[in-house]
Amino acid sequence: MSVAHVLSDTSVLTGRSLRHILRSPDTIITTAVTPVALMLLFVYVLGGAIQTGSGESYVNYLLPGILLITVASGVAYTAYRLFLDLQGGIVERFQSMPVGRSSILWGHVLTSLVANLVSLAIVIGVAFLMGFRTGASFGAWLGVVGILVLFTLALTWLAVVAGLSAKTVDGASAFSYPLIFLPFISSAFVPTESMPGPVAWFAENQPVTSIVDSLRALFAGQPVESDLWVALAWLVGILVVAFVWAMAVYRKRLR
Repeated sequence: MSVAHVLSDTSVLTGRSLRHILRSPDTIITTAVTPVALMLLFVYVLGGAIQTGSGESYVNYLLPGILLITVASGVAYTAYRLFLDLQGGIVERFQSMPVGRSSILWGHVLTSLVANLVSLAIVIGVAFLMGFRTGASFGAWLGVVGILVLFTLALTWLAVVAGLSAKTVDGASAFSYPLIFLPFISSAFVPTESMPGPVAWFAENQPVTSIVDSLRALFAGQPVESDLWVALAWLVGILVVAFVWAMAVYRKRLR
């Protein structure tokens, strides 16, 4: 099957998934509600008691972690929708047609990317209303978008694995819970220096901290230094592993 055929099939299947979301926009709204609620809670209730030592407003400090939580919440719907397609027999129907097999998965992945970018835009808009300000240049904003796209793709392919492997609807979406929790044990909400020794070591050496620190520096218009390369290494590594894993599970499922 030619590349042009696969791209055409992917475009059609992505359009199909996007139409489902347009008919049910509460998916995007629900994805944005939890991060916005967390942002309101931490900024207006807990923020006054948290010392970051950065000299910037707490909403500025907090936003990068909230954006990652937004994506972690949103990708659960990808696993859910893929699971429903499998259970409803639509995937088997597509397989009986001259449709690129990988296009079925890419349709869900690209839909996740579009939906999550919309949710991220909503969260950033609310952050501006809450006082978020940035000195980021156009190039820095491109860097922010690039990191968030890579993060979304990496987590979405993990969601594909969950959707292909789950036995129940709840199991398909439950995989995202640890991903949502991970930013809380990082530099997303408080500096890692304030944590006990073993917790601080874990926080400093897990992927979320380098990603959050890179986003924070880009938003502030400051040099990113080594954090960006560490973040990119984590993101590309997770993306490659998740993609290979998803395709292996998919091929096994088709057999």
